[in-house]
Amino acid sequence: MRTATLGPAQRARSLAAMAEGELDVLVVGGGVVGAGTALDAVTRGLSTGLVEARDWASGTSSRSSKLIHGGLRYLEMLDFALVREALKERGLLLERLAPHLVKPVPFLYPLQHRGWERLYAGSGVALYDVMSMARGHGRGLPMHRHLSRRHALRVAPALKKDALVGALQYYDAQMDDARFVATLVRTAAEYGAQTANRARVTGFLREGERVVGARVQDVEGGGEYEVRARQVVNATGVWTDDTQAMVGERGQFHVRASKGIHLVVPRDRIRSTTGLILRTEKSVLFVIPWGRHWIVGTTDTGWDLDKAHPAASSADIDYLLDHVNAVLAVPLTRDDVEGVYAGLRPLLAGESDATSKLSREHIVAHAVPGLVVVAGGKYTTYRVMAKDAVDAAVHGLDLRVADCVTEEVPLLGAEGYQALWNARARTAARTGLHVVRIEHLLNRYGSMAGELLDLIADDPSLGEPLKFADDYLRAEIVYAASHEGARHLDDVLTRRTRISIETFDRGTRSAREAAELMAPVLGWDKDQIEREVQHYEKRVEAERESQRQPDDLTADAARLGAPDIVPL
Repeated sequence: MRTATLGPAQRARSLAAMAEGELDVLVVGGGVVGAGTALDAVTRGLSTGLVEARDWASGTSSRSSKLIHGGLRYLEMLDFALVREALKERGLLLERLAPHLVKPVPFLYPLQHRGWERLYAGSGVALYDVMSMARGHGRGLPMHRHLSRRHALRVAPALKKDALVGALQYYDAQMDDARFVATLVRTAAEYGAQTANRARVTGFLREGERVVGARVQDVEGGGEYEVRARQVVNATGVWTDDTQAMVGERGQFHVRASKGIHLVVPRDRIRSTTGLILRTEKSVLFVIPWGRHWIVGTTDTGWDLDKAHPAASSADIDYLLDHVNAVLAVPLTRDDVEGVYAGLRPLLAGESDATSKLSREHIVAHAVPGLVVVAGGKYTTYRVMAKDAVDAAVHGLDLRVADCVTEEVPLLGAEGYQALWNARARTAARTGLHVVRIEHLLNRYGSMAGELLDLIADDPSLGEPLKFADDYLRAEIVYAASHEGARHLDDVLTRRTRISIETFDRGTRSAREAAELMAPVLGWDKDQIEREVQHYEKRVEAERESQRQPDDLTADAARLGAPDIVPL
């Protein structure tokens, strides 16, 4: 199937189209909530624009734990409404909206106390399953089960024998968060939304008190556009307060940033067929299966330094290693860590709230006439946040507009995915690719995998794996630039693929080959290729240096040693 592309030509057309007339809705912020809001608005029949200052999902939405989950720990806080809502969304994503991107994942919860803990934790997990089934969207996941210590150690031999007396196993779901957002944006574009990344809002257009649009700077080309819109939605996550400040609006709430870091280690370093969830003194710690790797995380600490490039310090890394090693028979060391990434959660706080009272709920407000703000929330419930934001915008439009339909709108690649999955062996035989490669493509692109197979048919060298990162085909690098909106090498190695955290060299050995594959699509000459590679290498070195620093302040200073990419 042929689908909307996010290539250079589409981006230029979208910027021009947004500046030509008046949109119904302009969404500012290209994370999961902004992309979801654009899809919701355009599928109600509204003319819609979406702009993002950097790359799609370059903030929080590419740096999460990569879980789609109901929030089991919120049951302990008796927040049943939040869990119920998230479980419904989890089911929709698994079964209808994005089965190619969202997959079941098992977790083992080790029990450390006899008797009461099994009853207490087992009751919580049983309620979790019942709530999921009651929403009518939980039948795709196995029910939880109780395990003896012997059975648990067969499932997860990596655990110390004295670290548990038994265990519970239950299921949640996971996805590649950045890939999910890129697919959301493409789906919105497919339905007619105008979308442009590397397009920064520098101010809002006003008529009296009312916001009537935004000034948008083309970060790549250097031009500036006035984009008029009847309603503007601020979906900028941890930048919400900064964006609101452009209209001089103080607001009734603030968004504060909480830093969470994750480690990536090879799969063979932890012998287990299941993920792990461990209780810590502050929260919970996950060990999450991730292809040929594990993701270990996360931390939860306040952050008031650079929002664009949150840095993981040596203390953060030690915290995670200490806590996971408390239950592992063979401890992890720094040498086992392939990748490290840090992200910022946007948490809501009223002006008088203490940090300890920050919420994972979301809020939507009509801050000033013409400007809606949506903030807070969880990745899993992005669609609900988007619906609420568009409902508020529609109220300001004073028009009869259709109700939200995104519960019934599969993302690009979902339609036909199961049939193609069933036929993967035939596809492998027809194309000459190994069936494992076909599975990889289907689980990243769904029914859009045919577009990559077409690239390979035209140029068989694109069917070869990328050197030093052989989980990915060369075709995926070209496709990222031609179809998925990647503008720079960093976009491809960090977000369209995960090479930057899945290889011990952090992608530096693959950088030049990837840049050379992107160059014809984006019109780069040899000098630009060199600039892209050098920038990426400096970014990796700055991140490594930050991770050697003892605290947030020194880590932040080290990470800022690498400049942002300079466009053409």
